[in-house]
Formats: sequence, C-alpha cells, structure tokens
Amino acid sequence: MAIENIFTDASSAMTVISLITFIGILWWAFGVKRSRDFDAAAHLPFADDDDGVATQGTEKHHG
Repeated sequence: MAIENIFTDASSAMTVISLITFIGILWWAFGVKRSRDFDAAAHLPFADDDDGVATQGTEKHHG
C-alpha cells in the first residue's frame, strides 16, 4: 500500500515538473529577445555570399 502512494506521488511530481519545463521552453522560444535571433537565423539561407565566387566544384574528392 505504501509503495503505491510513493508511485502516485512521484507520478504527480513528474507531471508538475514536466509542465514547468514545457512552459519554460515556450517562454525561452517565444520571448521577444529570441524572436529577433530566430528571424535573423531564418534569413540565413537567403543571404548572398560575400566573395561572389561560386563554390560549386571547389570541394575536393575524398578517398
């Protein structure tokens, strides 16, 4: 009987800890400060190369 109470209490504690962790991740990801960082990172694939030289064919073959 006592072991069942321990498992029930541990399950409840883990649920609360998981909820707090999830809310913390949401707060971190959708904060105003992070929004600017994520917007800048989202535009990185569309940024032009600074040197203007095509990089195709410059990789050396391995093996």
